[in-house]
Amino acid sequence: MGTGPGNNLESAAEQARRIIHDNDVERLKQLLAEYPALLSWRSSSTDGGLLGLATSSYGDSFDASREQAFTRAACAELLIDRGAAVTPSIVDGLIQSRARGLLRLFHGKGLLPHTLRFGAALGDLDAVRALLDESGVDLAAINDAFMCACRFEHEGIALLLLERSIALEPTLGAHVDGGMGRLAFVTFLCAERALTFTDAAPAGPWQAYLMERFMRAVQEGDLPTFVDGLKREPWLLGESELGFQVGLVERAAVRDRGEFIAALLDLDPALVGRRPPPPSQAIEFALTYAHPHLVPILTRIWPLPDDLPHAAGMGHLSKVQRWFDENGAPRLGALDHHYPCSNRQARMHDDLHWGAPAPQHVIDSALAWSVINGHFEVADFLLEHGADINTNWSSHEPASILHELVFHANYAAMRFLIDRGIDMTIEDYRWRGTASGWALYAAKDEQMARWLEDARRQREKSTR
Repeated sequence: MGTGPGNNLESAAEQARRIIHDNDVERLKQLLAEYPALLSWRSSSTDGGLLGLATSSYGDSFDASREQAFTRAACAELLIDRGAAVTPSIVDGLIQSRARGLLRLFHGKGLLPHTLRFGAALGDLDAVRALLDESGVDLAAINDAFMCACRFEHEGIALLLLERSIALEPTLGAHVDGGMGRLAFVTFLCAERALTFTDAAPAGPWQAYLMERFMRAVQEGDLPTFVDGLKREPWLLGESELGFQVGLVERAAVRDRGEFIAALLDLDPALVGRRPPPPSQAIEFALTYAHPHLVPILTRIWPLPDDLPHAAGMGHLSKVQRWFDENGAPRLGALDHHYPCSNRQARMHDDLHWGAPAPQHVIDSALAWSVINGHFEVADFLLEHGADINTNWSSHEPASILHELVFHANYAAMRFLIDRGIDMTIEDYRWRGTASGWALYAAKDEQMARWLEDARRQREKSTR
């Protein structure tokens, strides 16, 4: 690799990523002084640059303690003050993550658009009233602001916006008033988050209410509500609601709700006949969350990718073997044929910080899926052919396969990795905790934490 200015900047950006993660403002000041071009640096996965790294949230940040853990406000303020560009994706991300502290910071610096949705998100009743009085405010903008008000649990503002929506769309009033009533309707939408992490795009408040109910039914395992509701609202099965339908299937794949997927397909949604089918992570979720038995029903919609990781995740040893030559070297061909290099979302977000596609990423992903799904013969083959047992693969951010297995309570798979020498002192990227730490503090499973610590001590004792 060369050592020109471009490569130096990329190296500095990687340093900045770690510095921002550590929330080390002083080190960030020093790095910006040395590399002022970092303020305009953009990665291939985001147009938000360093400011995007500082403001993007690992999860929902509505609770102040979670926002402090998931975002980096001090670094964000420094970057803003030094002139970092504020892109639409950054400010929209603040609404998606419900990062109230960052919203106030951006508002105080005059960086938020003067629109209904941001007034509603901020809980600024006077601003919302003033904007509603302006000419040219259409129903779509009001409905969008209503959903933002609900997202940030500003019931008073949501009620005001609902009244205006009903005045423009009387059928909405008929639905709401003929059902639970306006206050209960707003309270429900303020409390509900079932559509989070889906591509559902409700056209208005009533559509959002119905979508939330049916997505919640999937999460809670309420099959009668799910089936009866979709039968009463057949428009949700139409072409315009593909994003919602995909979201239902993906949520069912995560929660191991195969009966919901089957019931949905029996209702003949537009999703079934769409060719090519819309993008989805459903099969990925099934293999990542140890539900490979769902793959046959999912392949009624999406074909199983013919690549190394999917073959490994399904336990097809002969198919895994054909991706290696007679000398045991990988012969993967084009990397964009294989997960995760073939996955648009993985490429966009690069949550594992793997950078440019590499054969090792493919082989390590295959190892992870084979272990998670209990295909230990496949996993042994991959370990013998270059897979890294200490890979930082995880379903979200860098950790280890052992960390991931904590949430599956999969002792057989954990024992497989321990017996083959996985480094049990590996710490995850965000919390800097070991797998036993995850068991104790995240999974709140003291018995598992003790089991992991005992396994570590026994292995250390046997190798002395």
